[in-house]
Amino acid sequence: MVERQDVEFPVEGGATLRGWLFVPDGPAPHPAITMAHGFAGVKEHGLERFARAFADAGFVVLVHDHRGFGASDGALRFDIDPWVQIADWRRAISFLENHPAVDADRIGLWGTSYAGGHAIVLGATDRRVRAVVAQVPTISGYQQSLRRVPPDQVPALEAAFVDDERRRFHGEPPATQAVVSADPAVPAAYRSADAVAFYNQPVPEGVWENSVTLRSSRAARMYEPGTWVARVSPTPLLMVVALHDTITVADLALSAYEQALQPKQLVTIDGDHFDPYLSSFADASGAAIAWFTEHLIKPEKH
Repeated sequence: MVERQDVEFPVEGGATLRGWLFVPDGPAPHPAITMAHGFAGVKEHGLERFARAFADAGFVVLVHDHRGFGASDGALRFDIDPWVQIADWRRAISFLENHPAVDADRIGLWGTSYAGGHAIVLGATDRRVRAVVAQVPTISGYQQSLRRVPPDQVPALEAAFVDDERRRFHGEPPATQAVVSADPAVPAAYRSADAVAFYNQPVPEGVWENSVTLRSSRAARMYEPGTWVARVSPTPLLMVVALHDTITVADLALSAYEQALQPKQLVTIDGDHFDPYLSSFADASGAAIAWFTEHLIKPEKH
């Protein structure tokens, strides 16, 4: 089994991101993959399984916690700004570039859910990335919100956003809500049973809290990574889409894939948003390994 190393690296604003590094056996340098989780997730939410599969296939793998979550620090806990996460992720790429076990010309990027949207943006804007996998990616925060928030609840949500903004103007801390809750009386980002089960899966004590800032949901509703999908090319893009996904919404992902340019590939999972981590793990991880192998390992042999 590949040894898991604890690593850290600085990002702007004086914060430190922390994560795990997996270095495969054999002579260096190796191709590498940088990974991160989605909305309010931590690396313990099923990412080690993917990381080990990638490392066993011959890749150095870095999986980090986003600023303010898990082992990473940050001035404000549980706050999600997609553009800050993207900027931090560029530092993760730089960390790999400078690691002696890594071939800096063969770095791939894997993102899932909300971070699947980040993977699209980074693939379009950072040419150090030589292959991209976007698993069940966020495509349009606005369109997702139209599907997931009942119309009669939108006025109250918008009022809560405004109230939070006014309170912060007067020096109060950002309002928070639950990440998941099945109780309609509890403000939460997600309410579906599969989301509640996934986020509340057993993890070490103190690793994850069921809390996220309210303004994170506002930022998510404004986030449109799908607008970047045609610009990922010429970097190879694999999209893994769950056909029954009601979280990031399957039809939005399928439409985005049609807009992407070559080289690209679509792999579909006959399941919901969380099945790639669970019952369809072999299909999702296998497709990613094949994609990274084709574009990060095989070119070396040509």
